[in-house]
Amino acid sequence: MTEPLYDLAIVGGGINGAGIAADAAARGLRVALIEQNDLGSATSSASSKLVHGGLRYLEHYDFRLVREALQEREVLLAKAPHIIWPLRFVMPHVGGMRSRPLIRAGLFLYDHLARRRVIPGSAAVDLHRDPMGQALKSHFAKGFSYWDCWADDARLVVLNARAAALQSAVIMTRTKVTGLAAADGHWNVTLADAGGQRVLQARALVNAAGPWVDTVAQLANSAARRNVQPRIRLVQGSHIVVPRIQGADDAFLLQSSDNRVVFALPYEDQFTLIGTTDVSYDADPATVAISDVEISYLLNLANQFFVKSLSRSDIVWQYSGVRPLFDDGNANASAVTRDYRLEMTAENVEPPLLTVLGGKLTTYRKLAEAAVDHFRPHFPHMRPCSTSRSPLPGGDVGMEGIEGFRKRLAEQRPGLPAPFLKLLFRRYGTLTDDVLGDARTLAGLGANFGGSLTEREVIYLRDHEWARQPGDVLWRRTKAGLHMSVDQRKTAEEQLSRLL
Repeated sequence: MTEPLYDLAIVGGGINGAGIAADAAARGLRVALIEQNDLGSATSSASSKLVHGGLRYLEHYDFRLVREALQEREVLLAKAPHIIWPLRFVMPHVGGMRSRPLIRAGLFLYDHLARRRVIPGSAAVDLHRDPMGQALKSHFAKGFSYWDCWADDARLVVLNARAAALQSAVIMTRTKVTGLAAADGHWNVTLADAGGQRVLQARALVNAAGPWVDTVAQLANSAARRNVQPRIRLVQGSHIVVPRIQGADDAFLLQSSDNRVVFALPYEDQFTLIGTTDVSYDADPATVAISDVEISYLLNLANQFFVKSLSRSDIVWQYSGVRPLFDDGNANASAVTRDYRLEMTAENVEPPLLTVLGGKLTTYRKLAEAAVDHFRPHFPHMRPCSTSRSPLPGGDVGMEGIEGFRKRLAEQRPGLPAPFLKLLFRRYGTLTDDVLGDARTLAGLGANFGGSLTEREVIYLRDHEWARQPGDVLWRRTKAGLHMSVDQRKTAEEQLSRLL
């Protein structure tokens, strides 16, 4: 079976692939997005959940990247205020490490490299007076505060895919690219899924396969006798989740003696998220898992700062991802650039292929804009980029803002608990009404699987957000799995398998 001819086929359903699909579809191109697993199931759901400028990148003189990321913070905050919101960070000063004048200078740059409309600036902090100091050991007396943004990374991917689909893009999950062939000025892309094999045709191809970018490049090389060799460096990053550290209701940036920094972030109301690590990785990206060394590293660093002593028994969840960074030749995994690189075949080479390397969650929209711009010679009639101005699905809160919409939602559905409505709004924004349908009470939402996850929500995720397996729901579309007991999760997985 042969699919219709698309303008653009995008391989990889992480944040870069989904962002490119949303941008290209909004410009009027016929787009197919192909993901071998679930949307955002690899690197893009294993991040530190931040939209941030990257304060530590200033030490590597990455001023352009930091400036672009700082600009994008406010753009993304306006696009998706339901899944992205400002978060205060406290950085305790550590004697013998970065000096206070150096930190103050860095924060001054951070405040002024890009215009701030919503996000506050930095300040010095007396940790014996600031409420956040309660979580820290008493010898941490001074520090600094600054602001960045929290983001639900997996939902950001899904919402970009939804934005693309609303512009007629076709989203194919659990569909693997098994072959590429160049013929008659277009790509023949062989796909394999549960239904068998088929061929998709596209005038242009984007390789946004993240850790698997080399695999797709080799298929393309075989197809067109090319020699595309992406310079990619795989770096493992791992996180642990523990019960909320008392007093840690904002975020901490913790300095390590190896010159790295680690975040301790408020997570899902009841937990603290600690990470990330930076470890070179050369195995199968699909099998990445946190190591004992990484667990010890994160626990030991946290225990240098917090009054509450943490041990392995405190860990309630852990996750790892592989970052596909552009290999700039730096031997230190922590110092490898987080900037992106786009490699396009020569203009006279048909069919065109664009390879995406590196990037970070915060700059995905700019990466996508630049990526689609590369195809302008091939699609001269496509519209200009509009993603900086258009909200993502659920983000169109309008003049009433987040609080106004939430208040109106609570008034219209008094039979539903306020914390439950707040939880749904943080996932779906103005689409919360679509999730709830005609339900006015919890009983009207069908079975409750635990973790505030209801049958009505699961059906919505199946029908509108490409959720096909229990993990798609429990750990990516929602974090309900984190709020369930082991027995509840087992039962929920069985019930969700039937529903999905």
